Amino acid sequence: MKKLSLLLIMLVAAVVMQAQIATNIYWVQFTDKNDSPYSIDRPEEFLSQRALDRRARLEIEIDEYDIPVNPQYLQAVEACGAQLLNPSKWLNGVSVYTTSQSVVDAINALEFVQVVRNCPNNPEAQRDKEIWLANEMKASGNPVVARGYYGGAQTQVYQLNIQQLHEMGYDGTGVVIAVLDGGFIGTDEHSAFDNMRAEGRLLGVKDFVYGSESVYSQSTHGTSCLSTMGAFEPNNMVGTAPKASYYLFHTEDGNSENIVEEYNWVSGAELADSLGVDVCSTSLGYIDFDMPQWDHHFPDYDGHTAPMTIGAEIAASRGLICMNSAGNEGDGTCTLGIPADAEHIITVGAVDGNGDRAWFSSVGPTYDGRIKPDVMAMGDDTYVASGWGGYYNGDGTSFSCPVFAGAMACLRQAFPEVSVQAMCDVVRAAGNNANNPDNYFGYGITDFKLAFDMLTNSVAENEMKNSIFEVYPNPAKGKVTVALREDVAVNSITLYGVTGQVLLNTNNINELETTINNLSSGVYTVKMDSESGNQTLKVVLTK
Repeated sequence: MKKLSLLLIMLVAAVVMQAQIATNIYWVQFTDKNDSPYSIDRPEEFLSQRALDRRARLEIEIDEYDIPVNPQYLQAVEACGAQLLNPSKWLNGVSVYTTSQSVVDAINALEFVQVVRNCPNNPEAQRDKEIWLANEMKASGNPVVARGYYGGAQTQVYQLNIQQLHEMGYDGTGVVIAVLDGGFIGTDEHSAFDNMRAEGRLLGVKDFVYGSESVYSQSTHGTSCLSTMGAFEPNNMVGTAPKASYYLFHTEDGNSENIVEEYNWVSGAELADSLGVDVCSTSLGYIDFDMPQWDHHFPDYDGHTAPMTIGAEIAASRGLICMNSAGNEGDGTCTLGIPADAEHIITVGAVDGNGDRAWFSSVGPTYDGRIKPDVMAMGDDTYVASGWGGYYNGDGTSFSCPVFAGAMACLRQAFPEVSVQAMCDVVRAAGNNANNPDNYFGYGITDFKLAFDMLTNSVAENEMKNSIFEVYPNPAKGKVTVALREDVAVNSITLYGVTGQVLLNTNNINELETTINNLSSGVYTVKMDSESGNQTLKVVLTK
């Protein structure tokens, strides 16, 4: 508690020092992407190979959203005297810093600038944020006594039945998760992440708030959220995706409450997409801002109005599975925080260890009448790591979201070729309230083994219906055979590795069989296109 008090004192001091900076941040909205040096025909210039592989695996085309902001536009804005902060290709704009009205006027005069929006701060809104963060980071009781392999996290893991997928080998291996949050104090030192660091699964960090080289400052909030997924300290704490790989992005400014933070998040999600991230976990939500005209009112919760919601929808369309906390505003009419209203993401509410809804968990519906939250996970008395060391039990949908996101990463590992929409649909269908969903409990608490079985059956049925080839035995411990239907003329065959990378492109069935027989243990995906149809098949090797 003393350390928490010290943190709050530091936050208050930082507010005083940073207030002027926040007042001088602006969002510059461009009109178009004309005369860009980039092209959708050369996506390798702005998307990593892992991102391209994910697009190919999920059959998602490159489009204009993927084209970066025109660098000539950015240079022109900078030439006016502004400091460039974070561009966003999806929203086609850039956040900038300047103290000069004449610079703002010069930017506004550029023919390709649609509008320049000021994003100042307000001490009252900032105090509300500090209280919200403090309540989530405050211990809700004595730390749970360790119980076996999962330690204090056992209840939150078992509640989703994700331990059964872990026992099957689906522990997040090969899946990449981006955590977008307000700071990660202690992540670089806490023993919960020793294994992650030692195995090189902490892939990188990025600060979208201050542009620094580190994200290990400002808040422990991200550290606690990360631990619910990535902790691997058997008998103390093991998270829901203990062997996944992670990126840490600092997008939330704890020293202000500005709409620019939504734009920061979108820039972070864009980077996640370009890096080939599979799952995004965000325990942030926005309702009221320091500048009242940017406040979100009920009509804004329609799934396509708020900047962060727009970004979340685009992220999902790129093949990212996005999860967001519902919020901690309790009962009412749509007490959600943006972007929890987004249609194609999973919004996570909070329950306690008995499966009862937490009193603070935000509720829907959205303005257009959709049910939110989608699902529930443990966010009341959740076991988490503290950025100051050790563990504690905390409350908040901030914790239920990553608990669920880690489980979703394990499901993605098992089914790398299934669409984002199908993944989201199945975790709703496998909820314990799926027969009678509502805006308090959503579709309920997902049974991930049930979701796994449902997807397995669905994939098997689809494979039988569209069968043009088979691999047997499958699963296999020894040699496998690839058999092609007699009337099939193969156009192309693509073999994907356990992390989604392309291992082989060919049209030769014998080359495919030879390659598969030289692979090590793992789950691989074969996609075959022919004149008779298309088929995707998962191959399990247990050598």
